[in-house]
Amino acid sequence: MSKPAIQFLFDFGSPNAYLSHKVIPEIESRAGTTFEYVPVLLGGLFKLANNRSPAESNAAIPLKRAYDNLELKRFVNKHHLVDFRSNPHFPVNTLQIMRGAVAAQGLGCFERYVDVVFASMWEREKKMDDPLVIASELQEAGLAPEALLAASQTPEVKARLLANTEDAFRRGAFGSPTFFVGTEMFFGKDRLRDVEEEASRA
Repeated sequence: MSKPAIQFLFDFGSPNAYLSHKVIPEIESRAGTTFEYVPVLLGGLFKLANNRSPAESNAAIPLKRAYDNLELKRFVNKHHLVDFRSNPHFPVNTLQIMRGAVAAQGLGCFERYVDVVFASMWEREKKMDDPLVIASELQEAGLAPEALLAASQTPEVKARLLANTEDAFRRGAFGSPTFFVGTEMFFGKDRLRDVEEEASRA
């Protein structure tokens, strides 16, 4: 019997969501499961959960910032993620590209879109809240920026992203990356081993 899909609640603005995205194929191969990608708007989720990004919450705690950077480097080295770069434009307003992700689901190019936008953010260091940059990155990757932009502005796409975000909050999520195996919630890239173990038990 096939194992249930693992839900991956993500926003392109999270470097840890990018890092999770890069190692998910390894887990799918080992565990014989699949990850269902669910676009959420991290800024909206922060507001609902009264949360802040680590960049804000740790701004006055240099030792915590230093340790978080150390853990990130360990993860990058462990999984040989040599293309990862910190984005010099961070934080980026991800509303447009997250709506684009929902639009891409309807247009049948979701997986390609996710790969391209994550790489634009965390490998190519692009300013992905600039419409011209977004269009250029999508065009270069062989996607259709005009169609994606038009679809992302429809009421249906806007409502779906909002519903995803509100549903994530109702289920207990407060940030990204968040994972659900059934009703069990896990937060952060450092819980991926627990996610894999739970999926094997499910």
